[in-house]
Amino acid sequence: MTGIDWIGQTTAVVAMGALTYGAIETGSAGFTAPWVITAFAVASAALAAFLAAQARGRHPMMPLDLFRSRTVTAAVVIGFAFIVGYYGLPFVISLYLQQERGLSALVTGAAFLPMMLTGAALTPFSARLAERAGTRTLAVGGLALMTTGLLLLALLPTSAPAWAIAALMVLVGLAGPLVMPPVTAVLLNAVPAHRAGVASGLFNTSRQVGGALAVAVFGALLTQPAGFLTGMRESLIIAAAVALAAAVVGPRMTPAKCL
Repeated sequence: MTGIDWIGQTTAVVAMGALTYGAIETGSAGFTAPWVITAFAVASAALAAFLAAQARGRHPMMPLDLFRSRTVTAAVVIGFAFIVGYYGLPFVISLYLQQERGLSALVTGAAFLPMMLTGAALTPFSARLAERAGTRTLAVGGLALMTTGLLLLALLPTSAPAWAIAALMVLVGLAGPLVMPPVTAVLLNAVPAHRAGVASGLFNTSRQVGGALAVAVFGALLTQPAGFLTGMRESLIIAAAVALAAAVVGPRMTPAKCL
């Protein structure tokens, strides 16, 4: 039975907590606020301690040699980037529809139905599509659709009807079954069987970090002095840029085994 990486777990929690807190407080206090600077300093120190523990520990929770594989690195980046858009979009748009457009919670939820139902309907066919088009092609295509949808939503005029917003969100919904299943499959095929659990955990952690930071950063942007609409557009553009960066990384995934 392997030991527990207490140092790694503790420093990871501290780093993530301090980073998220700093990102949230930046929106109202600004980057120069003492507690914001302190939070980012703590996050940096904890991250450095975490990486040192992973490099030197006997039973690291995140073995750094996994990143020798281009596939593992690309999958972690894609997992992070995908959730930034997939979690960030509902957070931003739901607030926009209710606070700025005056829609009820029920109508706002209905606006997300096309996005969610489209993704759910396509999911059973994800494996078949990957066999025909290739996993990398499918993942990159899904990220391209997400990028397009997020950019169009950011550029959409405030007078656009709710149905137009719902239609554009479908592009992001399509990215779900096109990106996550094939990337997960490629990742697990690229590592030895005894490291599949660690690789899967690393991949899921990257997604959770992406979701947490998306909500923290976008929430800070929405409360900035420039106003809600400016913050919303900036949030969607950031999410689109992150998705585009992941699409560029996508072709680096290969089926080669890592050490």
